[in-house]
Amino acid sequence: MTGHHPDPEVAPTGRTGPDALVLETSESHQGLQPREQTSPEELRREVGAVLRLPEGVSVDPTNIDVERSDDETMIINMGPQHPSTHGVLRLMFELDGETVLRTKPVIGYLHTGMEKTAEELTYVQGCTNVTRMDYLSPLHNELVFSLATEALLGVEMPPRSDWIRMLLVELNRVSSHLMWMATNGMDIGSTSMMIYGFREREMVLAFFEKTTGLRMNHNFIRPGGTAADLPDGWEDDVMVICDTILPRCDEYDELMTGQPIFRRRTEGVGAITAEEALALSLTGPILRSTGVPWDLRRAMPYLRYDEVEFDVIVGTYGDNFDRYSVRLNEIRESIRIIRQIVEKMPAGDYRVQDRKVTPPPRGRIDESMEALIHHFKTFTEGFRVPSGEVYVATESPRGELGCYLVSDGTPNPYRMHIRGPSFVNLQAMPLMMRGGLLADAVAVCSSIDPVMGEVDR
Repeated sequence: MTGHHPDPEVAPTGRTGPDALVLETSESHQGLQPREQTSPEELRREVGAVLRLPEGVSVDPTNIDVERSDDETMIINMGPQHPSTHGVLRLMFELDGETVLRTKPVIGYLHTGMEKTAEELTYVQGCTNVTRMDYLSPLHNELVFSLATEALLGVEMPPRSDWIRMLLVELNRVSSHLMWMATNGMDIGSTSMMIYGFREREMVLAFFEKTTGLRMNHNFIRPGGTAADLPDGWEDDVMVICDTILPRCDEYDELMTGQPIFRRRTEGVGAITAEEALALSLTGPILRSTGVPWDLRRAMPYLRYDEVEFDVIVGTYGDNFDRYSVRLNEIRESIRIIRQIVEKMPAGDYRVQDRKVTPPPRGRIDESMEALIHHFKTFTEGFRVPSGEVYVATESPRGELGCYLVSDGTPNPYRMHIRGPSFVNLQAMPLMMRGGLLADAVAVCSSIDPVMGEVDR
């Protein structure tokens, strides 16, 4: 917003006189307002006090530092261009010295309208859209959209398709957590961890490129199955990944876990209780770090997760250190699951053989005019999905990733909404930062593991 500076003789732009202009940025109601302009109710929401209140109990405003004046505190920004806000997240802090009184995440800088875009795309084209939301775990996005579409279609998937999908999303979970280990290490000061995390993640992305043709945004898991079967020699490739990453997790453990500086930056920092996490609808490693063993792969099994053995990793204190420990050990559990998938992978079709959903094999197109027409209509018009609505949820590396689909019987979704865990988990930031130090802001933000493509989808 452009307007006159209060003192027309001296403006921050260096221009003087009555026409001196200054550029001010404001997020209106999204921004953190001065304390004197903020109602006690709003203050209670911003500091999370409302979560700890029994029903019908009021709060004495003095308990939330209302008596402080704006002259005693300072509001500052971190982001949205800050490298440690993991994308384009803007954090506004109210500080008393170096102590954080209030925190407000400001989002919307990356808004792409993917859910509205989905209404203009067919179900066949849908995965090219959703795969770009959480760009660190694109296969999970494709999976949840495909599962929701298949639930509306009422098709039964061949076993091999389910196991291939499980293999890919568990490898994707490993690569996503490795990326977090790398960036979290850098945020806290361990440049070595940044190098190691990217080194191991590269092995997984190389396998994805061999399997899907792309390192990211694959469009490989599709309604009806997968785009292709696994490549020749995939078992050896996967076992090399497992045999390499598992011992290196022990190296990360030795590098980070016992390191005194790392522990002081994480232990007791950004702690939340299980009750607070549940009240905020937090999921994933953040919820499990508080001691709540909620994992959709175990609590509400999908694909073939009820046929493999793995442990749900939980913490105790819900602080930065617990969130680190949960993710590190989830890498080990995912490798345990991947080894079982390699052993149990069945033969058979990698996609459902339903002519209404699946295009004909590529070889048939050169031999049959009917196959050519079928293929052409599938990819230009799409397939019709029976009217109805459905919600399907999966366990992404960041928590519950849900897809709500409404079909009106046409080849395009009538409505689509994604329950992005990064969006929901960001609510925890004000509570985690309350009473902490500004120096801990980067470490706390990193421990949430937000992906802004999913927040601003």
